[in-house]
Amino acid sequence: MVGLVETPGLPSPGAAFSVSHQRVELDINLVLRCLKGKTEITINPHSKDLRTIRLNCRQCELKRLSINGKGAPSVLYEEPYGRARLNWHAGASQYHMLRQRVEGQLRNPPEEELVVTLPKSIRIDELDTSPVEAQNVHLAKSLGPAKRESRDASVIDLTQSSKTAVEQTARFTPITVYVEFIIEKIRDGMQFVGWEDGDLRYPHAYSRNSSLPGAACCLFPCVDNPSSRCTWEVSIKCPKTIGDALKRSGLPTTQLNGATITGGPKNVNKAMPNGVKGEHQTVNTDDFPNFSDEDRALDLSVVCSGDLTDEIVDPLDPTKKTTTFICTTAVVPQHIGFAIGPFEHVDLSEFRESDEDDKLGQNAIPVHGFCLPGRIDELRNTCLPLAKAIDFFTLTYGSYPFTSYKLCCVDDLVADTVDTMSLSIFSNRLLFPEGIIEPLDRVTRLLVHALASQWIGVNIIPKEPTDAWAVVGIAYFITDMFMKKLCGNNEYRYRQKKASDRVCELDVARPSIFDTGSLIWLDPSELEFLTVKAPLVLFTLDRRLAKASGSSGLSRIISRVFLNAKVGELPSSTISTAYFIKTCEKLGHAKLDTFFTQWVFGAGCPRFRVTQRFNKKKLVVEMLIQQVQGDQPTERDLEKESFMRDVKEEVYTVYAGVVQPVFTGPMTIRIHEADGTPYEHIVEIKEATTKFDIPYNTKYKRLKRSRRQKERTAVGAGLDFPGDAQDDVLLYCLGDVLQSEEEIREWKLTEWSKEDEDRMSQESYEWIRMDADFEWICKMSITMPGYMYLSQLQQDRDIVAQLESVQFMAAQREHPLVSTILVRTLMDRRYFYGIRTAAATALSTHAKDELDWVGLHHLEKAFQEFFCYPDSPMTRSNDFSDRTAYYVQCVIPQAIAKVRDNIGRAPFRVRTFLLEKLRFNDNSNNEYSDCHYVATLMSALAEALSSKPAPSDDTFEMDIEDGDDLRFHRTCLDEIDRYRRLDEWIPSYHNILSTTALDCTRLLAKAGTIQNNPADFLQYTQDGTSDELRVNAFTNLMDLGMCKNNAILRWLLFVLGTDPSPYIREQMFRIFAKALGGIAIGDTSSRETAAATQNEGLIIEQESSTEARQADLARKQTILGALAALKAEMGANAVLKAALWEAVTSPVISLKEMGDLLLVCSLLYTPVTSMEVRLEYPRYWKCRNNGKGKLTFTRTSKPRTIPLPPLPLSASSSTAAANSTAYNRNGDETIAVAHGRPLLKPPRKPAIVSFPSSAAAASGAGAGAGAGIS
Repeated sequence: MVGLVETPGLPSPGAAFSVSHQRVELDINLVLRCLKGKTEITINPHSKDLRTIRLNCRQCELKRLSINGKGAPSVLYEEPYGRARLNWHAGASQYHMLRQRVEGQLRNPPEEELVVTLPKSIRIDELDTSPVEAQNVHLAKSLGPAKRESRDASVIDLTQSSKTAVEQTARFTPITVYVEFIIEKIRDGMQFVGWEDGDLRYPHAYSRNSSLPGAACCLFPCVDNPSSRCTWEVSIKCPKTIGDALKRSGLPTTQLNGATITGGPKNVNKAMPNGVKGEHQTVNTDDFPNFSDEDRALDLSVVCSGDLTDEIVDPLDPTKKTTTFICTTAVVPQHIGFAIGPFEHVDLSEFRESDEDDKLGQNAIPVHGFCLPGRIDELRNTCLPLAKAIDFFTLTYGSYPFTSYKLCCVDDLVADTVDTMSLSIFSNRLLFPEGIIEPLDRVTRLLVHALASQWIGVNIIPKEPTDAWAVVGIAYFITDMFMKKLCGNNEYRYRQKKASDRVCELDVARPSIFDTGSLIWLDPSELEFLTVKAPLVLFTLDRRLAKASGSSGLSRIISRVFLNAKVGELPSSTISTAYFIKTCEKLGHAKLDTFFTQWVFGAGCPRFRVTQRFNKKKLVVEMLIQQVQGDQPTERDLEKESFMRDVKEEVYTVYAGVVQPVFTGPMTIRIHEADGTPYEHIVEIKEATTKFDIPYNTKYKRLKRSRRQKERTAVGAGLDFPGDAQDDVLLYCLGDVLQSEEEIREWKLTEWSKEDEDRMSQESYEWIRMDADFEWICKMSITMPGYMYLSQLQQDRDIVAQLESVQFMAAQREHPLVSTILVRTLMDRRYFYGIRTAAATALSTHAKDELDWVGLHHLEKAFQEFFCYPDSPMTRSNDFSDRTAYYVQCVIPQAIAKVRDNIGRAPFRVRTFLLEKLRFNDNSNNEYSDCHYVATLMSALAEALSSKPAPSDDTFEMDIEDGDDLRFHRTCLDEIDRYRRLDEWIPSYHNILSTTALDCTRLLAKAGTIQNNPADFLQYTQDGTSDELRVNAFTNLMDLGMCKNNAILRWLLFVLGTDPSPYIREQMFRIFAKALGGIAIGDTSSRETAAATQNEGLIIEQESSTEARQADLARKQTILGALAALKAEMGANAVLKAALWEAVTSPVISLKEMGDLLLVCSLLYTPVTSMEVRLEYPRYWKCRNNGKGKLTFTRTSKPRTIPLPPLPLSASSSTAAANSTAYNRNGDETIAVAHGRPLLKPPRKPAIVSFPSSAAAASGAGAGAGAGIS
């Protein structure tokens, strides 16, 4: 029901009462998307003075409400979806009036919508000294007589487990709130898939849970707040089979009883509580011709949080069944999730190893998987490591907090995974068959994290929003610990190093991770940043604790946190930053105030500049370490990808953390001296500039290069190299390939010069490693010669050290010696695959004409050596059984595609190489799919083609390369298009070949190589296309600047506002926001430049004024300048304005989506507080001004036969402007009422409408009366 009465301010639920138990019964109609429900909430008052109860309740129509069996004297209910519309003809300029209506629900946490006043007859007394028995008696009452008589064991367990968590804190008489409700059209909180005509997917439905409040209250009244935890009993009634569901009709009507509800609409038939218009009718089964008899016979299963207690066929309707689940562990409402569908069950516990099963015994947790028909094999393959993961977590960190773990894969899920109690709902996008290699690591980490979130994230939650960093960090930390066991230490450290580099790039002008926790609701990128930095901070903490105390590091601390939550030492199983710091200091035996101040409460990352010099007189290494993060520019250029986040932070006054001038802590320095022995030195960094001397230990000088050359020659010839005992040191571990004279000549390798040999012979140590134990998240710049980096690359076993060496060489100027080092790294199979792929990528920078294309020669030679027939460029049949070789095979074409000549073109040799590899790709003898590899070749070929404008028949090009003509260019395009057409007949995994073909088309069109034709993409934006392909088509259209095409822009916003899939709507908004960001910062398509280049080959540049240059600089670096430019370019677009408002007022979108669109309106338009009155033809209307903002409109019986022409407007007369009359397309008369008065006769039957203020105008005027102010 829609309420128009403002509710009085009340204290938060946490201060007034707490919820101990809630029982929910839902009768769901899957076809009509409606439900009938009951809920019983057991409340423990915190004082005798409790007189009102505030609950969250959305899109529900209340039918009955009682408190302890008595009717409530007053119920104030403001249904937000009913209020989320303006009952007059409004536009985007009135966005602020609509925003005021839903402002309370867009906050975090949202305001309560349902306010219940307790009857005066209910007394709240203080409990006696036996709270345990009182709780048992009350729980027995709440569970109902059927449960008491059945003496179900689960009921006894619930009673026993609940009394310690809930009732021991109860001091006053519990109160039971009983509510009956219906939802006539579910708009939010639950997603229905496959029930619409034309949707050929298997029908199912599931709850749309979110990590933020506001989703659970869309399905049943509750205290939807992270601070409210209770035990649950959930009963879901649904049809037994799909055929039974198709026979269901509309909801039965129930009478309102037990309460007086204030604020409801007078006529509920005009609009439903959630703002959706329409009425339910009986559904004819003939309306669903897409369902075969086999489909109709499929049984519907219910998967829900908690433990299954019973499944009973309805005695009154044998086509329906009721499934009941009990959650004996107290959790928040947002962690109660369920799914209904024809799911097939897979017992994932069968993948548990026998030795782990013996260790755990009865403590082994069952793991269940549920998927739609036909996807069992994909589910088994995708979820294979989860049984091993749950055993690892149980043995390492403590027992699983629940009794079982379930996974259910569904369609249209917005996030990849959703975490609820004992149940993880994840998207079908994550499923992959055995023949797919690419998503293996990413998907495994996602699913393992979903499992880890059961320990911390569901069972343990943050005490305050700012404590979210600890929950996110610990969950991902233990996830990475399992990934380390699964994939090895090299993979683990490689991922951590990449994450460290990523954090250094992202952590610029951002809040600390402590403050970011309270901003998660603001934008998805806030959580993405937190998921990268928070676990990395804990990783460095683990390294420091392990070194300082010699303990097991952070794992012991996490185990203690989980144990304390289990035994009840954590209040309400909530973790705070202060508690975590205290636990770390207690178990780590170290003071950590400085660490947490810098890395948790502080922002930014340190940047070190290190210089070193060997003092021969003192036999010490003199080192200077400087922190230069303060010298970095604080302002950064805006990016269209993060534009919307920057805007939200500007709107909500989110300030970046102050960059710390000094980071302190221990740093391990490892010096590899001439004898090959590493000597570690721990230095305490306390100031911005640190000077210190490190003693030198070896009496031998560095071995000369000539000896190395002899040793290398002997190794290449397969002979033993005799050496002196004191010089018999292992110098070459890695990279000692391609050593023979023939290989050096064939591969065009370059050795060190005599000057380099002499300089190396004078060095006293091999190399220096800064932060050898990876205890810092930082950028490190060391002034060390290149040959020392080579020694580090070849002799240091640490993956991080090898990657740092490759990164250093990738940043050097092109040189044949560097190319030689990189190709030897690429060719040595003993290197980790990440090091080899990094070396291959760096080789493209050394493919220059000045060097006789040596880098390109090395890449081609390496590909031929690994993947072609001997002495032939013809590739062998693919064999992806070796994952390392697969990654190398993918990265070499990508590196070759980046090769450019002196004028920025890809040489014809490069394009020919890529075309041949694509045309002659053979996967006939491979057990794995090559779709990702083919997509890589397609992207590489398109990247090479986009570097050069297409040749044409009517232009003469001086191209001396044979075969580089129009025919070759068309052959390349035809080959790309051939795979796109092939994908239409034999779909690849997620249609990756089609999406890649569209990416190639966009890349070529943006470079001007081919003509930009929007129809190439629009055909894939239709409903029914796969989600990945559809999103990709819209993304490419906007990237080509089609956001300025009114027809395409209107189509994008139409899909954004009306598509039934929340995933598609979410992606459409991200694409739209990115397109607006590109316009705001001036990052438009380069098609105009490319066209100018093709036309005469000249670009005419005009000098701009100083003001124009300053405005252009402001839009690229400041939010205010970008917003001003965006408003100037798009604010006057009438098509955008109308389409955007249609999306805002769509009955499909959720409140969160509406809030995002209203924010876009605030960026583009100036708010106008007005109401436009539309008078219905053909009757005359009379208006009387009653003063004080009151107008009275009355419709007469006299019809209008001739329309009056609009009055002339005068710029100097506001009265004439106010008295103007306009006619819309439908024949309605529109009057904009301002300071003047319409020329209408006095009314006969007045209907008074009051507008005391703009706030009152925003809070509601009925649709039946039309009036307005301006």
